[in-house]
Amino acid sequence: FKGGDTCEYLLSSGRFLGEKVWQPHSCMMHKYKNSEAKNCLIDKHVVFIGDSRIRQLFYSFIKLINPQVKEEGIKHGNIPFEDQSASIKVDFLWYPEVNGSMRQRIKSWAEGSVAKPHIIVVGAATWSIKIHNGSNEALAQYKINITSIAPLLEKLAISSDVYWVLQDPVYEDMLSESRKMITNEKIDAYNEAAVRILNSSSRNSKAKVKVFSVSKLIAQETIMKSADGLHLPESSRDTNAMILMNVYCNKIMKPIDGSCCQPQPPLTLIQKIAFCFFTLSIFGYLIISLIHRNNYRKNKSCTDLESGEEKKPAISTPNVSTLEMLLHCFCKLGLIMTYFYLCDRANLFMKENKFYTHSSFFIPIVYILVLGVFYTENTKETKVLNREQTDEWKGWMQLVILIYHISGASTFLPVYMHIRVLVAAYLFQTGYGHFSYFWIKGDFGVYRVCQVLFRLNFLVVVLCIVMDRPYQFYYFVPLVTVWFMIIYATLAVWPQIVQKKANGSCLWHFGLLLKLICLLTCIYFLSYSQGAFEKIFSFWPLSKCFELNGNVYEWWFRWKLDRYVVFHGMLFAFIYLALQKHQMISEGKGDPLFSNRVSNVLLFISIVSFLTYSIWASSCKNKTECNELHPSVSVVQILAFILIRNIPGYVRSVYSSFFAWFGKISLELFICQYHIWLAADTKGILVLIPGYPMFNVLVSTFIFVCVAHEISQITNDLAQIVVPKDNSTLLKRLLCTAGFFSGLHFFSAMQDQSRH
Repeated sequence: FKGGDTCEYLLSSGRFLGEKVWQPHSCMMHKYKNSEAKNCLIDKHVVFIGDSRIRQLFYSFIKLINPQVKEEGIKHGNIPFEDQSASIKVDFLWYPEVNGSMRQRIKSWAEGSVAKPHIIVVGAATWSIKIHNGSNEALAQYKINITSIAPLLEKLAISSDVYWVLQDPVYEDMLSESRKMITNEKIDAYNEAAVRILNSSSRNSKAKVKVFSVSKLIAQETIMKSADGLHLPESSRDTNAMILMNVYCNKIMKPIDGSCCQPQPPLTLIQKIAFCFFTLSIFGYLIISLIHRNNYRKNKSCTDLESGEEKKPAISTPNVSTLEMLLHCFCKLGLIMTYFYLCDRANLFMKENKFYTHSSFFIPIVYILVLGVFYTENTKETKVLNREQTDEWKGWMQLVILIYHISGASTFLPVYMHIRVLVAAYLFQTGYGHFSYFWIKGDFGVYRVCQVLFRLNFLVVVLCIVMDRPYQFYYFVPLVTVWFMIIYATLAVWPQIVQKKANGSCLWHFGLLLKLICLLTCIYFLSYSQGAFEKIFSFWPLSKCFELNGNVYEWWFRWKLDRYVVFHGMLFAFIYLALQKHQMISEGKGDPLFSNRVSNVLLFISIVSFLTYSIWASSCKNKTECNELHPSVSVVQILAFILIRNIPGYVRSVYSSFFAWFGKISLELFICQYHIWLAADTKGILVLIPGYPMFNVLVSTFIFVCVAHEISQITNDLAQIVVPKDNSTLLKRLLCTAGFFSGLHFFSAMQDQSRH
């Protein structure tokens, strides 16, 4: 739609989300902090030229650099500002009319030896209307003066950023008697003259003066809140200043959540290699498909004249079918990755900022819960946390997390605290599931480890290559991967204690509990020793995986936030399996888990615990303090939910096939949302269909879910090929994998060197 110049959209169009959040058309606006503004404007000179409205914009702009600045000084005079720490100089020059004096000042920069400012913001008209009582002669003179100034501004625009600020509308009912002649009709006439002259003049020039017209749209919505009917309220001029900062700084600072005015990032060497690989896979698959089709035609069943029976064509050899399957998977994956790149790296589709409202979060939650209840079926087995039930649990949690992300609900602390429990519940299942497998099966072979690691990490590794993102960026996958390895190491290290061995003697149970206590001690030590944790993960090659922005602090924070919940999952699995072994629980269809009396007491305690946690989470006032308590108390709501879900026999015997379907692709949904449902690496929302928010969400969600499902199928197919059961073949594949990552590291080092 209209090309990819998001700067033009930022300066000219947009809408309000709520009362104070401005959303530019098609792109995302970053909210600059003081430190970011200083880094962008270091050694820069910025000049604002105009009347009292431009002076307002000047003050809002310098408050982005230093919030302590007060609006003091001469009203009708020049106002200097300087930040010596960053060598930033911002000046306001009082020129309330477009006249000879303003022209002379601009000419001194354009043609004189005076140093040119890096940013020039100009605008004036209301004084001309006021002084000349809105006469037509004043408008004619205004046109003449702008015509004489326009070539000078264009000359300056070659080396500087020049913005002409159009006049905002006024609230005529509130204007004082001395300003009654300033009408919106007159302002529109002056704006129209300025735009026409600047646009016609710029057609023949090398550079263009940027027309800052978005302030008009902002003023139309907010001018009625003005104190005098002429000057904008503070929130509106702050928005204008932030837009100005985005226009200039986004191309310099390249913030993730500031897509406006950002050029498309160039392809890296690794991305180019990946593109070639996927292209070859597509052509390879097409060639093999054509060969097979021709062979099929040649070997097509023909009627045997003597017997009248049909001869069947020869079956393809397994090697060829494996190669075809491999190429087919990479062919589909290549097309999907192209879509990923176009959505979140190319400037093809629009992106918008998130905006949270209670209705945008809770209405979809109610809707999916109704759908989930509607698709209720009987489970194949009635054990606690059976496969259908865990898939259902993952499914509804993942859908709630997706709604949480797209609605921007992280700004609402009670919702944030409940979502933290859902993330903890995923990790609880990791501890429960892997412990149960190793305890019951006793399978500590390399094949099992490679299968799990491949299924967890395949998509993320591909995205790291295609989207040029570090591994730690997709924080949840490193988290579950590390915890899987910790569970494996805890149980596989000598002495290996499994259920079969423990059945012979109760002492083995104490041995396992001793292992779990050692694990808990290590977790406790690392959580309170950031230095030790960072030293472990700062060693190469771990540092390449877990560093983000040059350090492992983000990884330590993510790990620490749910540090005990995997241990809780392992301990729960141990206790549950011990109770099951000694037949202390009843898991028959329709039967309560314990005796009626015990079941009722436990159910009552669980409901009270569940609600108590929700009340505590909803009353949280400080995010940091609540995060500190979360690792120790999140297990309360998780265990309460498990007991509520499993104690009543009927509830344990049914599940939602709707939620379970999403649960089977929950990992792919969580990862894919980063780039093809959300945008700008989860900071914004992808817009495939502008102007129709609900329809856009429906279309993008449909594509997103289909893609996640397809990637899940591809991962399962490739896991069977890439991770064989034969140990000698598996060893060769592991050596090839080591070679692949060594090559990836080599090319990554080349990229980093070329960037620096």
